[in-house]
Amino acid sequence: MLQLYKIIFISFFPLIFINDDNGDVQTPSLKQVFNSKFKIGVALNKNQIRQRQQKENELIKKEFSSLTAENVMKWEEIHPKKGRYNFKIPDLLVSLSLYNNQDLIGHTLVWHNQIPQWVTREGDGSFVNKNTLLKNIDDHISAVAGRYKGKIRGWDVVNEAILDDGSYRENDFYNISGEEYIFKSFEIANRIDPEAELYYNDFSMYKPEKCNAAVLLANKIRERGLRIDGIGLQAHWGLDYPSIDEIEKSILTIHEAGYRVHFTELDIDVLPNMWEIEGADLSDNFKSNDQLNPYKSSLPDSISSLLSDRYSEIFKLFSKHSDKIDRVTFWGLSDGYSWKNDWPAKGRTNYPLLFDRENNPKQAYMDIIRQFSVK
Repeated sequence: MLQLYKIIFISFFPLIFINDDNGDVQTPSLKQVFNSKFKIGVALNKNQIRQRQQKENELIKKEFSSLTAENVMKWEEIHPKKGRYNFKIPDLLVSLSLYNNQDLIGHTLVWHNQIPQWVTREGDGSFVNKNTLLKNIDDHISAVAGRYKGKIRGWDVVNEAILDDGSYRENDFYNISGEEYIFKSFEIANRIDPEAELYYNDFSMYKPEKCNAAVLLANKIRERGLRIDGIGLQAHWGLDYPSIDEIEKSILTIHEAGYRVHFTELDIDVLPNMWEIEGADLSDNFKSNDQLNPYKSSLPDSISSLLSDRYSEIFKLFSKHSDKIDRVTFWGLSDGYSWKNDWPAKGRTNYPLLFDRENNPKQAYMDIIRQFSVK
C-alpha cells in the first residue's frame, strides 16, 4: 500500500512531505518521485558494496531502485586468470540488491578495456586465434552470467564497440573476429540466462552517426535470430553539451527502431573542458593544472546553480519520454567517489553528481525533488 503524503512549505526547502500514518517528516526519494516513470539507479564501488559506511547504506537503499557494479563485474576484476574467478564482492552486491529489493544490472560481460591480456593475446603478445577468443568469451559469460542467473535484471553484454563516426572500434576482439565476437556474446548470454534483459552500451550516443550505427548493430543481432532488448546510452555529459535536442533525437531514434532506452552512466562535468572531449574514452589522459582544476575546495554557487539547471532540464526531457525509457543510472553515489575527479587529467576535483562529498544532497537534488514531486 502506497503511503499518502501532504505537502507543507518551509522557507529553506519548499517541499517537505509528512507521512499521514505516523507524522514523521521526510522528503520523497528519487525512486519515489520517478516511480511511475523509470527506475533510478546508481553505480557502486567496492566499499559501498561492502556497506562500510552507514550513511551511504541508507542513501543507497532510500534513493535508488537499481544497482550497477562500477568495476567489480568487469573481466579483469571478476575473471583475472583462466579458470580463476573472484566472486566474493559481486556476490555481496547480489545479496545487497536482493535485501534492498533493487534491480541489479550486470556491467559488463565483454569490453576491450579492463581485461586480462590472456583473453585476446598469447604470451608473446600475438593475437589468439578466433576459436580461442570465442571460447574464452563463452567460458567467461557462461561462468559469470550462469552464477547469477535469475538474480540479474539485465546485462551490458557488449560495451563500447563503436567509434563516434559510426565505424567499429578496432580493438583486439574486432581485429581477431570482426563483428563475430558481438554476435557470439549475445548468443551466449541469452543461452545462459534467457530471462535477463540484454543491452548494448556505449558513450556519445547523442551523435547521430554513432547512434545510427548502434541501431544498425542491434538490427543485425536480431536479423541473426538473436535477442537484444535495449540500448544503453552512457550519459557522461557537461554543463553545455550535448544539447537537449541532440539527446531527444537519440531517444527517438532508438525507440522508433524498437529498442528500450537506458541511460546508464549519468554524470555532469562542471570543470573546464579544454580538450573538447565529450565521451568516456579511458585512453584520454592529460596533465592537470590550476586552470583545469579551478574548484579545489568547493563549487561556487553560480556553478552549482548551472548544475542544478542542467539536471532539471535533463530530467524534464526524461520525464517527457518516460514511456520509452526504462532506467536512469547515476555513475557514482557522490562527488568524492566519481571517476570524473581523475579523468581526463589526474588530480582534478569535480562535482558531477547529486550528492556532495559528505553524501549530503546538493541544490541539484533538491531542485529535482521539488520540480518533479508535484507532477
